Amino acid sequence: MEDPKPLPQMPATRAGKIVAVTLMVLLFVGLFCNLRFAATAESLLPHAVTRAGLLDGTVSKALASRMADTPIAADAARVQRALGWLTLGDLGPRVRQGCPGWLFLRDELNVYADGENHLATRAATVAAVQRELASHGIALLVAVVPDKSRIEPQHLCSLYRPVSLNGRLADWVSRLEAQRVPVVDLGNALRSVQGDTFFRTDTHWTQDGAGAAAQAVAQRIRALGVTLGASKPGYRVEQKPAALRPGDLVRLAGLEELPTSWQPRAEVVASRAYVHEAQAASSADDLFGDADLPNIAVIGTSYSTTSDFVPQLALALGTGVGNFAREGAKFGGSARAYFASAAYKQTPPKLIVWELDERDLQAPIEAEDGVVVGR
Repeated sequence: MEDPKPLPQMPATRAGKIVAVTLMVLLFVGLFCNLRFAATAESLLPHAVTRAGLLDGTVSKALASRMADTPIAADAARVQRALGWLTLGDLGPRVRQGCPGWLFLRDELNVYADGENHLATRAATVAAVQRELASHGIALLVAVVPDKSRIEPQHLCSLYRPVSLNGRLADWVSRLEAQRVPVVDLGNALRSVQGDTFFRTDTHWTQDGAGAAAQAVAQRIRALGVTLGASKPGYRVEQKPAALRPGDLVRLAGLEELPTSWQPRAEVVASRAYVHEAQAASSADDLFGDADLPNIAVIGTSYSTTSDFVPQLALALGTGVGNFAREGAKFGGSARAYFASAAYKQTPPKLIVWELDERDLQAPIEAEDGVVVGR
């Protein structure tokens, strides 16, 4: 059999040489950055490298995660996200666009396998917490924040919200009511807001949305008959001029470093500032403030730390409210931290408001979801 003839050698073109040199430069820059990162990083691999970890991919996954933190990898990812948005309108895996200017979090549109059982497990956890708190003379009120896509469906346009999610909120409320856990669905209050209830490029509610929710929670607290105490709200309200407000969904899409004119259309928002004012001691016995401490505590997610929900709740009740919610917390994050804290152990409240997101109710169970009341 005759040997195959070699392919003819074509002369290198100028364009080909430029591409080859450019590729070599990029490879050497990448090598230099990776070597520099490896030399300065505390450790590239997990502290405990085991044979099992090598075989099941744990070590390689950790190495890939560490290497993704190199400057060149982070810069390349930002460029990729920017090009995806500018050329294809792509916002990455976590963000979806509805009508022009309206962004939504992908998490609240997810349909999870075994989601109903996950919701039932969380409802049982809340009921157990409520019973334990009641044994210590502490009341619990659960306030659930509906999805932005549920409250603002007119701004979804072609974005699809699965029909199977329609009954999620009602299922949660009915399960808690069946176990005699006080719960307030904020949906009706949020739908009554004139104007936008949620920010267009953010996952959170506007100040008016938070204010409507605060009024609904305050009304339910009064119906529970909880003694509110003598502490004052301690807020002065000031009007602020309209200003550009960056949305967290733009940041989540990785577009915050683009020029503003290239980003999804930003919002100009007029807002109010709730300025906290220290309260003077009412008597010589209250010099350390113990008698004037709030006996209502809020735990929950970033909804309770955004748009002045807690100051508006305090003003609606006419009493101080302690805010123990945490940014980035999901179902049980702030609850676990609060029940383990000195604030709870040393000065337990009369009432705890546990604010929860609808989108977290059916998500897979995580370690932080196991909430236990400690005393």
